[in-house]
Amino acid sequence: MLDYTTLKHLHATAATISIAGFALRYAWMIAGSPRLQSRAAKVLPHIVDTILLASAILLAVQAGIAPWSVGWLGFKVIGLIVYIVLGTIALKRGRTRGVRIAAGAAAIALFGAIVWAARYKSVPLLGAL
Repeated sequence: MLDYTTLKHLHATAATISIAGFALRYAWMIAGSPRLQSRAAKVLPHIVDTILLASAILLAVQAGIAPWSVGWLGFKVIGLIVYIVLGTIALKRGRTRGVRIAAGAAAIALFGAIVWAARYKSVPLLGAL
């Protein structure tokens, strides 16, 4: 099994690739690019996000913490679920272009909040109160 530091770097790298890939696909959606329908655009995000999720689970196991025992980690889990929903609305399920654009912007903002929670070990906005 990978040590904690290696897993943490793998997780951070997968998170960076995940948001970069989403931002690229989001830009393609806004531009109406046919690249959004390519096989790579449909398959690679699932591979990256599987690595992201698996590394997150292994990190929590190695650290001995349950997602609901620490507020910031619970926020990350719930935030990830909402991020996925917003991402699917942004890239394919939104009924109008405006809805897709708004959902994509919200997904990117939420991703930033998830990174904040990971970096500062607090729930964004609530951690400052």
